[in-house]
Amino acid sequence: MDLDFVQSGLLERFLDSDLISAAEVAALLKRRGVLDGTPVFLDKETQMPVPSLCEYGRYLSTSLLDESTLKDYGRAVGRVGGYLSELGSDVLSAAESDLVAYRNHRTLWQKKPIGGSAWGKESSVLDDLYGFLVDRGFLSYRPVRLAARGRNALAPRVRASMDIRHLTFEQFRYFRDVGLGGQSSDAQVDRGFRGWSPLRGRAGSDIALGSGMRWREWSTVLLPEIGLWPGTPGGAAEFTVQACAKYGKPRPIYVPEDAVESADLFCLLERPDMVRRAARGLERKARDLFVVSEVDAAGGRVRGVLGGVVREYQMSAMPAKLRRITVHEGEFGLEALSLFVCRGGLTPGADAWKSYRHRAWRRMIALADRTTPHLPARRWRWHDLRHTYALQLLTYLENLMDGTEPDPQARRRRHRSYLTGHIRHNPLLIVSRRLGHANPETTYQYLQYTDDLIDEFEAAFSSWVGDGESTYAEIASNALSSTKGSR
Repeated sequence: MDLDFVQSGLLERFLDSDLISAAEVAALLKRRGVLDGTPVFLDKETQMPVPSLCEYGRYLSTSLLDESTLKDYGRAVGRVGGYLSELGSDVLSAAESDLVAYRNHRTLWQKKPIGGSAWGKESSVLDDLYGFLVDRGFLSYRPVRLAARGRNALAPRVRASMDIRHLTFEQFRYFRDVGLGGQSSDAQVDRGFRGWSPLRGRAGSDIALGSGMRWREWSTVLLPEIGLWPGTPGGAAEFTVQACAKYGKPRPIYVPEDAVESADLFCLLERPDMVRRAARGLERKARDLFVVSEVDAAGGRVRGVLGGVVREYQMSAMPAKLRRITVHEGEFGLEALSLFVCRGGLTPGADAWKSYRHRAWRRMIALADRTTPHLPARRWRWHDLRHTYALQLLTYLENLMDGTEPDPQARRRRHRSYLTGHIRHNPLLIVSRRLGHANPETTYQYLQYTDDLIDEFEAAFSSWVGDGESTYAEIASNALSSTKGSR
C-alpha cells in the first residue's frame, strides 16, 4: 500500500489531462471539504484508491484537523498497513494477534523503538480507525477487544506524565549566547562561528522564554503583531494567538520589552541581508504567495491577493501555513511579513529550527568545560523554554503571594481569600491561562518542580552516606563498650 497526501497547490503545475482541468479538480476538492494534507491510500500494484482507508481519510478531513495532524494520522495508518502486508494480512482482515504483534514491533523490536507517549498517540489512531470502519459497515466488529471503560486495549497501561524539562538561568544563557549566539565560553566573540544567524537564534530563544509561546506560535509571529511595524508604539507587545494555538484556543500573549528589543536587533543587523538576497526568488513565485497590500496593525487585520483573489484576514485567525507564505512589498521587493526568515526569504520550517537547535547543542558540548553549567544527557528542545517560562512565573507569583510577613497565619489567611480573588490571583490559574492549557490539571504537574529541595535532600542524609561519619564498626565498638560498662 502506498500513501500520498492531497496538495491542491500542485494541481496547476502538474495536472495535465484533457478530461478535467486543474481548476475543476481544485473546485471539487474544495466543495467536498477535502483539505490539504488529507491522506490518500493506494494499492501498491494497481495504484487505485483503497476505498475503506480513503473514506477514513475524508472523515479525518471533515474533522477540521490541521494539515500536520492529518499527515500524522495518515502515516500511522500507513505504517500499520505496511506491517500487516508483510504478515500476509491487511487492515480489514487483521486479527487481534496481528495488531498486538505490531505494537510489540513498534515498542520493542524495531531498530529504534518508540516510547509509551508516542505509542499512546498511535494506538489512539488505530482505535479511531477501527471505530470508523465498524460505524461505516466495513467491519462487523473491532479486531481488538475494548478494555474497561471502553479504553483501547492496545494503549499503554501506564499513563505518561508530562516530560517537563526546564533550564536554570546559567543554562539558558549558555544555550542562547554560546550555542545559538556564537560566543565562546568566556563571553568573547568566537571567530570560528560562521553563517548560523546568531541574532535570529538569540531572538527566537528570548521570545520563546519571555512569552511562554509554543514553537508554532512564536516561530510564525508577524512583524505587526510584535510591534516592529511602522505606526506601532514599540516597547512590549501584546496580541492574540488562535489559529496557531493548540486546539485553536485563543489566548492573549505578552512579549516583554527586552525580548522585542532582541527581535529588533535581528531586524536591524541580519534580516535585511536575508531579505535582499531572497527578493528575486520571491518575485518569481508570487502567484503562490499571499501578497499583502494593506496592514491594519491596530485592528490586527491584513488584506491582499492570494490565488488571484483579494482576501482579508484577522491576523490571529491566520494558520501557520498561511503565515509562512505571507509577504509584502518592502525596500528590496517582496519580503516575508513574518519576523523570522531564512535563506529562501520565508519563515523557517520545523526541520530548519530543529537543525539550528541541534547545531547549537553540538557546539555547547564541544565547548563545555569546568566553567560551563551542567548539561543534561538529552539535548534541550525549544519546548523546554516554555516549561522554563511556566516554572519561573509560577515560582515568582507564589513568592509574591507569600510576601515577607513573618507571621505564617497572615500568609495563610491571604491564601484562603474569597473565591473571586482566588480565581483572579491564584498563581497556578494565572500560569494556566497564560500557557493556554485546556485543563488546569495540566499545570498542576509543574508544582513538583517549583521547589528546589536539593539542600534539604543533602541535609536529610548527610550522616547516612559517605565516610565522613562513624562507620558501623565504630558504632558497634561504642555499643559494646557501653554494654560492658553497664555490667
